[in-house]
Amino acid sequence: MTSATVLEWLQDSDPTLRWQVQRDLLDLPSEVWEPTRARIAVEGDGATLLSHQDDDGQWAGGAFFPATMTEHPPQDDQPYTATTWTLTSLREWGLDPRVLDGTAGKLRVHSRWEYDDLPYWDGEVDVCINAMTLANGAWLGEDMSHLAAWFTSHALADGGWNCEWVEGSARSSFHSTINAVRGLLAYEKLTGDTSVRDARHRGEEYLLSRRLRYRASTGEQVGRWTDLIVYPYRAPFTLLKAVDHVTEAAEWDGAPNDSRAEEAVERLRAARRDDGRWDQGWRFGGDTWVTHDVAPGEPSKWVTFLAERALRRWDGGA
Repeated sequence: MTSATVLEWLQDSDPTLRWQVQRDLLDLPSEVWEPTRARIAVEGDGATLLSHQDDDGQWAGGAFFPATMTEHPPQDDQPYTATTWTLTSLREWGLDPRVLDGTAGKLRVHSRWEYDDLPYWDGEVDVCINAMTLANGAWLGEDMSHLAAWFTSHALADGGWNCEWVEGSARSSFHSTINAVRGLLAYEKLTGDTSVRDARHRGEEYLLSRRLRYRASTGEQVGRWTDLIVYPYRAPFTLLKAVDHVTEAAEWDGAPNDSRAEEAVERLRAARRDDGRWDQGWRFGGDTWVTHDVAPGEPSKWVTFLAERALRRWDGGA
């Protein structure tokens, strides 16, 4: 049970977070949280991101990277100012897509992927990029059925995905797979199209069969990042991102809790501070339009909200 003190602390936040606290933790009626949600477009982080949109519908002049970038950056310096990252943030924060009326059409005309100059809404070859694009396009009202089908045809034999498939990789990646299933779930929830549900379930099975943290071959932990509790999620697999997804997917599917996720869930629960908050676990490098949340080691409103919501789903599940 979230304490009154923590709930009050969470409500003293940017509209992008406050409306979700009101809806998902306080169970307030839509008459309360809808006006808060509408504030995203006119104040705080959401308004800041909107203010940086280019006349051609893009952000920073590029699809995945800023137009000023002339070479691929080191992973720790990935910028998050270009179109795909910005749309993903606005969608996940809950901006009403009508605020971006006309953006989908502008991107169809003006935006091309840095990879092979491919049209924006067609996607490219990277699983993680395509997952964000699939969800963002559906959110903006584009017909994304062609890209949804791409995930079925590009799933690997073990049930997941790997962004390095184009280089010949035939073994799935935790990172690529968590992003794929998140994109597919968002697409289904936005459109009602269940044609890729089986592909999503196979990807979730890939992760759950490994208990969200272990190698199938040796039983060893795949990486210390499976313990990471961090927001924003960005591209990597993390503990919070995985627990958030599997609890959301189970709730959406009307499915019982999968016991194979229990260890990860309890690791998340155990990370709660004595005062009922969770600390920020990491900060990804690279340019951003806004400074997200707090420094690592400090109590984080976003992390606390996401952890509380995920545990609430789990504890309320069968």
